[in-house]
Amino acid sequence: MVRYTYARSEHLRALLWWLPLWSLVALVAIFAHGPMPMYSTRTLSVAWEMWSQHHWLVPWINGAPYSQKVPLLFWMIHAGWFAFGVGDVWPRVLEVLIGAAQLILAQALARRLFPQRPWVARATPWMLAALSFAFLFGLQIMYEVLLSVFVLGALLCVAPAPKREAPNWIGFAICIGLGLLTKGPVMALHVMSVWLLGPWWNQYAREQRMRWYGFGLLAFLGGFAMLTAWVIPAIHVGGAAYTNELLFKQTAGRVVEAFDHARPMWWYLPWLPAVLFPFIAWPRAWAAVFGLRRPLESGLRFCIAWIVPVFVVFCLISGKQTYYLIPELPPAVILIACAIARWRERNGGAERSAWLGPWPLAIGSFALAIMLFALPALVSSGRIADHWLRALSVASAPFGVLYLLLGALMLLRGRGELRRIAFASLVGTAAAYLLFTLTLWPAFNLAPVSQLLARAQSQGRAIGNLDIYEGQFHFLGRLKQPIDRLYDGGYLQGWARAHPNGLIVEYPSKLDPADLRYAVFVQPFRSIWLVVWNADTLAALRRGEKPSEPPRPTAVYPDDYWRYAQLR
Repeated sequence: MVRYTYARSEHLRALLWWLPLWSLVALVAIFAHGPMPMYSTRTLSVAWEMWSQHHWLVPWINGAPYSQKVPLLFWMIHAGWFAFGVGDVWPRVLEVLIGAAQLILAQALARRLFPQRPWVARATPWMLAALSFAFLFGLQIMYEVLLSVFVLGALLCVAPAPKREAPNWIGFAICIGLGLLTKGPVMALHVMSVWLLGPWWNQYAREQRMRWYGFGLLAFLGGFAMLTAWVIPAIHVGGAAYTNELLFKQTAGRVVEAFDHARPMWWYLPWLPAVLFPFIAWPRAWAAVFGLRRPLESGLRFCIAWIVPVFVVFCLISGKQTYYLIPELPPAVILIACAIARWRERNGGAERSAWLGPWPLAIGSFALAIMLFALPALVSSGRIADHWLRALSVASAPFGVLYLLLGALMLLRGRGELRRIAFASLVGTAAAYLLFTLTLWPAFNLAPVSQLLARAQSQGRAIGNLDIYEGQFHFLGRLKQPIDRLYDGGYLQGWARAHPNGLIVEYPSKLDPADLRYAVFVQPFRSIWLVVWNADTLAALRRGEKPSEPPRPTAVYPDDYWRYAQLR
């Protein structure tokens, strides 16, 4: 009992080091600019339409049921809106809270898996917080980090605890159900392999196979019962088309011949260095992982049983996105932390070999600093014409100083090498995000155009969109009417005749300056343009006719429209 109490107090003291640092950096970064299109804007727009149209059961987007997602995250957003009012502050704070919960659960799981190696538990949250990819996607109001929380919760329930070896099957079932309500059936994939391979890593599962598989199966059925309790009334409300999309297309349509994000089988492999940065460039981590030898302890087998089968299945599934791997990052860093702990034990706990230190990361940081210092001169001399680099050059030099200091920090010798890497990676990633905010965000900010469309809707004007509409304007403009999906040709001409005072949003890659004089609104958007036209004006331009309205001064946002030179 004394040892257990001491372990808990050590755990709480450990939180005082990394949790405030990570929370502060995450809060500063997530409030640096507005919701990012299309990830955050789409999620917020679905939550907004459910809220404004009182569709509490079925997610809703652009005036129709939204079958691609299940509702738990939207309900969590609504809970904050009930308490604090509608806005984007609560969803961002919620995302930071979810990220913090992920780090805390990952540390708890590491402590469970390696009770004899306390360094693994201390290192795990630092390593997970240091992953640049995970940090950047954790700033988006999305589903993967929340899914990761429930995956960690479920697997904590089956990992042996200090006072019990038998799994907590009720907790396992509840976490599965909550995960299913977060991202759908993919939740089962993230936890099933650990359960199926239980006898390989778990002594209780070897000795009590009937109980392990019997109660585990009941837990999965209980989790799916929670999902079914939502699905049955949801399909009754959503209708036949929504039922078909939800029950069949959204799962089968992503596994084989994906309708969205179809990629080749090997697609994830070249992305692994980016996903595992900065530890992919830390020689000590490589030496430790490749130095692993049998026998593999139970915790290592647990991590392998989690990572390898899930990664193989994701490679086989047709639909792929890099952020699908986020729930597998905790076991990846736990495995690396255990490998380093074993390496330290073999070497007397010392980190003597300088060539195994983070010198590649330091060199990369110095190289980035030099590039940021040189960028303004290269742009002013005309050697660099790329519009993205020209925009970055406006504020690049101060960030060069920061990356120079971070590189020097990683070259320091002595204890705390991992924490120095984690601190440098976390601060460096947040700094890159802030540099993006100061220089490139105007090409991603959809608030001005959303407000323009909101004013048009309040005047009773119809709005059309010449591309797939992903809800990017609805929350930012608090729109309450759908936006019509338009197609070039006769469809556009017919819509313009039916709505002569309507507005049409277009996303051309090139613009004609002569035509641009008739646009209502223009802004650079990502690597293309976003243009708003009066419907009859765009219809006339498409017919090759001169618009009836007089030309106006070009309404471009931002005012300096730094990409105007790209017009052709």
